[in-house]
Amino acid sequence: MNYLKDVLHLFFPKICITCESKLLQSEKIICTLCRHDLPMICYKDYKDNKITKAFYGRIPIEKATSFLFYRKDGKTKDLIHHLKYKGNQEIGSFIGDWFGQILANSNEFNTIDCIIPVPLHPKKQKQRGYNQLTTFGLSLSKQLKKPYIEDVLIRTSATKTQTFKQRFERFSNNGTKFSVPDKSILTNKHILLIDDVITTGATLESCCKELFTSEKIKISIVTMAYTE
Repeated sequence: MNYLKDVLHLFFPKICITCESKLLQSEKIICTLCRHDLPMICYKDYKDNKITKAFYGRIPIEKATSFLFYRKDGKTKDLIHHLKYKGNQEIGSFIGDWFGQILANSNEFNTIDCIIPVPLHPKKQKQRGYNQLTTFGLSLSKQLKKPYIEDVLIRTSATKTQTFKQRFERFSNNGTKFSVPDKSILTNKHILLIDDVITTGATLESCCKELFTSEKIKISIVTMAYTE
């Protein structure tokens, strides 16, 4: 079996997502040099940081953090682009395992009861074929030892992709609607809401407002990236 892997690697080498150099067999998704060059966010305080403060006066979240800074041009953008638009769902697992270990070691998320993704509209998910958060969420679930639950929070309105909208338009966009058909599922729960990239936080805010219609819940937020 190892011999077969060696042969496949020789004739069909995997390349780094960000620099396109040939990966060693021990490397996954990105090469070691690019891995060390990722703009990681290293907040020690999950309750009082720049990301949590972005939601002050908007929604009462418990804590929030992200894994990488997202910039106009850079390695984070390459990773997210390949995950969302090129079907490379292994990136979600890669980030989820790495970030999940960091969060688990911090012991800051021991009190969460479940992990819930920001949902895609059914039409968009059918078109894309997957939610880019699924592999990320499943890996977080494995590391934090908490259940990953889809289809509890539902997106009920379709919007154009956020990528091509101006920042002020995203911030003022109140057209995205969500619902929680069975609110009893979340009663008395501490929810970890996950997303790919925080820009203005408008989508996460809309999700939280709907989640808060359930009784006695708490919400924390974790995302793959945060726009500087």
